[in-house]
Amino acid sequence: MTPITDITDLEALYEDAVPKSVEKVTDRMTPMYHAWIEASRFVVLTTVGPEGTDGSPRGDDGSVVRIVDPKTLWLPDWRGNNRLDSLRNIVRDGRVSLMFMVPGSTNVVRINGTAVLTADEAATGAFEQAGKHPKTVIVITIGEMYFQCAKAIMRSKLWDAERVPVPTAGAFVREFTQGFDAEAYDAGYPEYAAPRMW
Repeated sequence: MTPITDITDLEALYEDAVPKSVEKVTDRMTPMYHAWIEASRFVVLTTVGPEGTDGSPRGDDGSVVRIVDPKTLWLPDWRGNNRLDSLRNIVRDGRVSLMFMVPGSTNVVRINGTAVLTADEAATGAFEQAGKHPKTVIVITIGEMYFQCAKAIMRSKLWDAERVPVPTAGAFVREFTQGFDAEAYDAGYPEYAAPRMW
């Protein structure tokens, strides 16, 4: 395998960018992007830090982010596994990317920008689920946003109803923990998770 190490060599393999792929980019929320982002309950947050990159799925039972103004989004950090990989990265290097998806839509909306964390009550108090608030809120400043064409989701048939058999969470844990009862873990996880969603 010969790696491509020169940008000129890379660009020689491809045609020019499709004009609409550049024209659709905006540095702030427009009415159409606003409507799309508000409909999204799921986003992948990507960060970068000294140890490398991190991609973290984030979801909510309503809009996954709060649109504060045309340049600013708030993303609450609801309860998770407390690894803090994304949050540590943001503290050390504020560059972030977000990929928003809506089930059934073959488009994806992407945002590249910068972020900071806050634990200010004005931000954390803006979110409430069952009397609980996030410990921190990720404050995102939009650098650029655009929709991604539908081909990737169309090729993958991501939203088709057919379920593909894959290992369960319990099976993953059992792979690293001898004697772990994967079946009991998987069967009991919905009940375990219910009071810990927020």
